[in-house]
Formats: sequence, structure tokens, C-alpha cells
Amino acid sequence: MDSRIWESVDHVVAWLDEESPLPPQEERLARILKLSEEVGEVSAAVIGATGQNPRKGVTHTWEDVQHELCDVVFSALVALRTLTPDAAQVFADRLAYVENRSAASRREA
Repeated sequence: MDSRIWESVDHVVAWLDEESPLPPQEERLARILKLSEEVGEVSAAVIGATGQNPRKGVTHTWEDVQHELCDVVFSALVALRTLTPDAAQVFADRLAYVENRSAASRREA
């Protein structure tokens, strides 16, 4: 993963740490819960992009959905970095695990 992403994550985590009125344990939980909020925004954007709410009609674009998905990813990286200073390595290790698992599944098929 591009090191600039982790630099951005580190900057945001430092900023959030400085500005947070919460004790560290509560802040950790809040950052994890932030993911639920962001996933909800993805859902709202999909509903808006497909016009599934007849009262509102089409209120979002698929580009909005893309942006909301990016917010989910970034929020997850911030939460992970909040849990461990080795977030980049934890992520890289997990990515390798998923790649190996999916490669094994493809070989079995």
C-alpha cells in the first residue's frame, strides 16, 4: 500500500488524538463505531443513486457511492492505526493471508 496513505492516516490519528475530549479507551471504541456510520452513508448513497426512495427519487450518484466507500476504507485504517502502531504491517499481513486464501480457492475450483 502506498506509504502516503499511512502518512495521511497517521496525521489524522494524531489530530483526532489531540482534539478528542474522550479518554483513550472510549476514543478507540468511537473510532471503531465510526465504521458503522460510514457504512450507513454508503447504503444511503446506493439508495439515493438507484432512486429506491420514491419520496426522494434519485438523490446521489455512483460517484457519491465511490466517495462513501473511500470514507469507509479510510475510517477502517484510522481505527486500525488507533489499535496498533503497526497498522501498516497488520494490514499487509492480512492482505497476504486473504490473497493466499483466495489463490488456494481458485486452485481447488
